[in-house]
Amino acid sequence: MVKCYLKGYPRPQLVRKDWQNLNGKWNFKFDDCRQGVSHGLYNGFEGQEIQVPFSYETELSGIGDPNHHSCVWYSKTVDIPGEKLIGNVTLHFEGSDYRTTVWINGHRAGEHEGGYSRFSFPIQEYAKAGGNTITVRCEDSVSTSQPRGKQRWMKDNYGCWYVQTTGIWKTVWLEYLPAAYLRDVKITPYLDDASVEFEYHVFAPEGAVCSVESEISFEGRPVAVQRTSLDDRRQTVRVSISTDTLTWRVPEWSPEEPNLFDVAFRVYIDGAPVDETGSYFGMRKIETSGRNILLNNNPLYQRLILDQGYWCQSGLTPPSEEALIEDIDKILRLGFNGLRKHQKIEDERFLFWCDVKGVLVWSEMAAAYRFDDDAVQNQTREWMQIVRQNYNHPCIVTWTPFNESWGVRHIKDAANQQSFTVSIYHLTKAVDPFRPVITNDGWEHTCSDIITLHDYEQDAVKFYDLYKQEEVMLQNEAAMTNHRFTFAGGWKYEGQPVIISEYGGIAISGQGEGWGYGNKVTDAKGLVERYDALTSAIHRLPYVCGFCYTQVTDVQQEVNGLMDMDRNFKCDPEAIRAVNLKKT
Repeated sequence: MVKCYLKGYPRPQLVRKDWQNLNGKWNFKFDDCRQGVSHGLYNGFEGQEIQVPFSYETELSGIGDPNHHSCVWYSKTVDIPGEKLIGNVTLHFEGSDYRTTVWINGHRAGEHEGGYSRFSFPIQEYAKAGGNTITVRCEDSVSTSQPRGKQRWMKDNYGCWYVQTTGIWKTVWLEYLPAAYLRDVKITPYLDDASVEFEYHVFAPEGAVCSVESEISFEGRPVAVQRTSLDDRRQTVRVSISTDTLTWRVPEWSPEEPNLFDVAFRVYIDGAPVDETGSYFGMRKIETSGRNILLNNNPLYQRLILDQGYWCQSGLTPPSEEALIEDIDKILRLGFNGLRKHQKIEDERFLFWCDVKGVLVWSEMAAAYRFDDDAVQNQTREWMQIVRQNYNHPCIVTWTPFNESWGVRHIKDAANQQSFTVSIYHLTKAVDPFRPVITNDGWEHTCSDIITLHDYEQDAVKFYDLYKQEEVMLQNEAAMTNHRFTFAGGWKYEGQPVIISEYGGIAISGQGEGWGYGNKVTDAKGLVERYDALTSAIHRLPYVCGFCYTQVTDVQQEVNGLMDMDRNFKCDPEAIRAVNLKKT
């Protein structure tokens, strides 16, 4: 375990001890007529009770109303000790959907748009010693121009779209910061030359002489200490971790050995220490080379499972940190070495535990479903925030900004939709030139570092007979079973790695009234047999370097998980594991 771990801490990549969790009871009101501002609700109010961070649609919120409400309000009185006001008080939201406006003691502190990126507001200007009224207004819509992911925009569930999530759905917390502090640090490992790069972003008073110290250790043993004077409030330094302490090689991060380095960051002003944060990093390198994906310069075969991250009583919000750990442990028990987090940006504690346990993660953006100027701006802004926010996690090995032409459904022939995906590809690479980027996952690719194919054919013989025609599939000469082509018009195969990134979706008769792909099997034995046949067919494809099975759990009306929504296995997990490990 890394030294900085603090149970429940919302952002494990930059840990401080002086914080306050604001989850729990809040006052709550629906405001369908949008009269709350004119009625002065921002000054605080008494209303029905809600349990934050669960959205009002869920059972654990204490409300459980699945109907769409376009505007909701929250209010809570929070005690802030007077001595905390000497520095900087920051209010953090890990996730709130979709437009969130915050008032502190009746003063407007800020506004944020986006349901999946996190955000923060400095509030010391409006805070006072003793009780402080925090009021939050959340506006949501059924617009398909806003990134929605799997949230429905019609009255009832349909297809693979589920009950919407409105308002606060991740942790809300206060952090008490000193007068100068480390705002952020971007951590980039350079495995081949045994060094790590830190890009510091420091907040400090005007004119203060500032420096930052990084103290790196591994399993309690000191590795390196470097202190750097900052000419600017943003500065980049490279630190060598090549030392006798690490014996004959630098410990790498991988699924087999998820080694993590601890690092303590200290900010000094005029030579005096004013701030200390704990963090960690993994020395790992991910890249494509011809038809291979390389992890730490070695070919990587990815055994992934699609994970939508829904729970029965709490929807998109994990009921606890333990629930996140349970999902990861069961995915590993099934013999997968990674997951594709589908249409959701998960709680950052999930990424932390994937870092710790060595689970590969594909990070996928929640889709919009209309192509217009608003959608382009909304998706671009939020996706770039997400890439930067989760950059430091070694478990993330692939960025996936688009899925199955959702939001760009005419991409095959529309030049502007192709241009959108190409621009997002290059913007992502501008922030992170090291990880592969996939556009557009499943079919109709434009520029993409990995070519991914989605096919829910349930007959393993037919599946294999189609995909063994390597040249036909990769040269856009034939459509997949779903009548989609591998590339958008004007694009062609350029020798990239290939992964079957959705297949299966097998459901069992009599286990719920929902749907799976193709005909349901009759029992657990049938599930294992079909899983074996389909997965073994993929194993036999020499040009394919991995797969992603749909899916880990049932989700509402979609009952094609290897587990139900309560996380009970539908078949022997060891049988699935044995199939997965036939090719490692």
